[in-house]
Amino acid sequence: MKSALLKGSALPRALDRLGLLLPLLSGWEFTRTLGAERGSGGADGLLLPPPVLRMRVVGTVEVASFLEKGRHAEGLIRAALARAGAPLGGGEAILDFGCGCGCVLRHWRGLDARIYGTDINSRAIKWCRANLPFVEVGVNALEPPLGYGDATFDLVYALSVFTHLPVETQLAWRDELRRVVRPGGHLLLTLHGEAFADGLTPEERSVWDAGGCVERWVKAAGSNLCGAFHSPAFVRDRIAAGWQLVEHVPRAEGGTPPLDLVVLRKPRT
Repeated sequence: MKSALLKGSALPRALDRLGLLLPLLSGWEFTRTLGAERGSGGADGLLLPPPVLRMRVVGTVEVASFLEKGRHAEGLIRAALARAGAPLGGGEAILDFGCGCGCVLRHWRGLDARIYGTDINSRAIKWCRANLPFVEVGVNALEPPLGYGDATFDLVYALSVFTHLPVETQLAWRDELRRVVRPGGHLLLTLHGEAFADGLTPEERSVWDAGGCVERWVKAAGSNLCGAFHSPAFVRDRIAAGWQLVEHVPRAEGGTPPLDLVVLRKPRT
């Protein structure tokens, strides 16, 4: 089912017209959690979230995949900040925007930093609050604002978040995240980039080639069903507006297909 959604095949579109696509996707995800390994804890000594939450975050209930995705993301973030001349050194305030059930958050335990997480899924946040005591977490709405003051964070990262939002919602969050990042601070995003271009329909490809962002199933905004596919020009001209574009790395984030990484810096003035 996931492959059909990414390739924009005719079947999901037909199901969407009938109002069946989101219920079927939700049912498909749920059936994959039945009988799944619950797992008691990882090598880090922290408890594992239940299969239904792991499924929503990584698209699989496999414990090893969940833990590896978090480790990979931690390394991706550290390496990107080092290239940007702002390596994690302690004392930072970090926000995981779209933190889910803490796939990445759990890897910051022991870091000398103030760690925050926020997500639209109240069940995931409840789990994080109960099991990741070193993180301050909260629930956000589909649209801004966040409940943080101006210039609160040195770093905000949003991994596979803008990939599931309509364009106007993405741009609203771009500006809200800019508000809560301090001058000179960074925003890291992963996006559906060039690795996904070949899966676009001819009509969608024309939008991409014209420098746009392709949107799918926007009525399901904020869920894994909603999809956004970002051309390089859209990243440069729209996503990075109001920021300094530090780098845009195609196929940087692990996955099949891999996501692009975008690093933005808030201007100091």
